[in-house]
Amino acid sequence: MEQSFSIPISRRDFMKMAGMAAVGVLAENTLGGPDTVQAAARKAGTMTYAGKEIPVLFSVDVCVAGGGPSGTAAAVMAARKGVKTVLVERGVALGGLAVLGCVYPFMDTHAPDSDTPYVDEVKQRLRKHGIEPFDGVTRQTWHNPETLTLIYDEMCAEAGVDVLFQTVVVDTVVENRQLTACIVQTIAGLAAIKAKTFIDSTGDAFLARSAGVPYERGYEKTGNNQPLSFRFEMGGIDIDRLYQHVAVELKEDWCKSKPPYFEIAEAMHRKQRYKLEDLMAKGVESGEITQEEAEYMQAYTIIGKNGVMSMNCPEIPVKFSATDPVSYSKAVTYGRRMMHNIAAYLIRHLPGFEHAFISREAAMLGARESWRIRGRHYLVEDDYHNQSRYADAVCRTAWFIDAHGEKVSEKLPKGGFYEIPYGSLVAEEIENLIVAGRCISASFILQASMRIQPTCMSIGEAAGIAAAWGLKKGIAANEIAWSQIPAAERSYVSQ
Repeated sequence: MEQSFSIPISRRDFMKMAGMAAVGVLAENTLGGPDTVQAAARKAGTMTYAGKEIPVLFSVDVCVAGGGPSGTAAAVMAARKGVKTVLVERGVALGGLAVLGCVYPFMDTHAPDSDTPYVDEVKQRLRKHGIEPFDGVTRQTWHNPETLTLIYDEMCAEAGVDVLFQTVVVDTVVENRQLTACIVQTIAGLAAIKAKTFIDSTGDAFLARSAGVPYERGYEKTGNNQPLSFRFEMGGIDIDRLYQHVAVELKEDWCKSKPPYFEIAEAMHRKQRYKLEDLMAKGVESGEITQEEAEYMQAYTIIGKNGVMSMNCPEIPVKFSATDPVSYSKAVTYGRRMMHNIAAYLIRHLPGFEHAFISREAAMLGARESWRIRGRHYLVEDDYHNQSRYADAVCRTAWFIDAHGEKVSEKLPKGGFYEIPYGSLVAEEIENLIVAGRCISASFILQASMRIQPTCMSIGEAAGIAAAWGLKKGIAANEIAWSQIPAAERSYVSQ
């Protein structure tokens, strides 16, 4: 006979304990408790990879790799169109370089009416969160990194996107020109994601390269990538004093906006001359900073962060490669030292920075360019100068050719722009793959124009729409005729 035991407890305490237990069960089953991943794997099954039996975490309609500006847009739009979508992100925040890389603000495309519906929605959501993105003068989008990633979380949740954080794509499985699965490293180990259509928004074309799509990297003439950057934020800045010194005392007038929307810059290798170049040159003469550190310095106030500026520097020397893992890793430590030297010099010599400090450093280097696919259509520099138009265009831009270290072009005439065709998002080799973001099919020089974040967002938006459309109509991703999708369902229609 089993012995019984009892613990003295009041009815009220018992009800509290029962309620807490119920909440715990609910959390375990609905909010990502320890059994959630295993349950997902049991539902999707397992597969053999490299001699191992690994779980299939998801078997979905669309898998998007990379949660940056293009990948988040692609995932949200695909899910909104009614297809089951999973988004794989290697960090712990959506937004890519805008959030993890301190790349701020969104540059202006310089093209009229370039904002596609998704881009416009992001701006409207910023306003609802108390961040006004328009400075009243320029067309840059002044956001707030922490607010932006919250907005992306909200958009994914509302659309029904499953997001996998701290998850890195490490390989692909290809059968008969079809990408059937991607292999990912999760916090629990190796796993697989199966999908009918994949969207590569890694920025480095990793899915495409792994699946056998031809690619390029670096400048065709030199092999060099655009220089990396290691951005950071500085707090404790007296913005009013800084503005007084730069805009009033130095009479620097190229920045037309005023605090809280304010920017400072100098770039010794550009045609335009900046008043702060003298300050940085003196630092080289005194030995306080190097010529490399003085070459390029830029900073923007961050809306919603009083006294904080996003530092668009240092620009790491081009001898470091964005596509070589050893060189890239050395660039991290080299760039961090440059960062601290620049910050210390500004604190000592730039009015307004007297009490400043490094408040945050980027969680990833800023890669302006790395790998690019060779797709069905290959954009080249002439497309920029000729203002090319395409029936299957997914967006337009007029951002100038901004190839740091190689070539900086003149801007197109006011009102001018060129278009990016859907054919630059797909390749012949893999039928169910769409590439979005900075790694689409384009030459080094043309990519230096289309790489800015609003353009990448519009490309991702189109990729998500196309992926859902193709699945519903039974058309391979690389055979979709964007111009044949009803205009009301497209994010952009060429005029």
